[in-house]
Amino acid sequence: MGAEMGGILGLVILILVVYAIFNVVLSTAGPWTKVAWVLALILIPGLGVLVWLVLGPRRTRA
Repeated sequence: MGAEMGGILGLVILILVVYAIFNVVLSTAGPWTKVAWVLALILIPGLGVLVWLVLGPRRTRA
């Protein structure tokens, strides 16, 4: 894997992390749950996004 592929992968992960954080902040979860998710997404971005996709808080439909 060359530097170009690593850069693209890093950019994709960054975009996914920002998207996940945005959705966590807008969710109806409690404040401490939101803090825990945001910390997990920042500290372990690749794995954090995967776990968030499976177990993360869901926004309710209006």
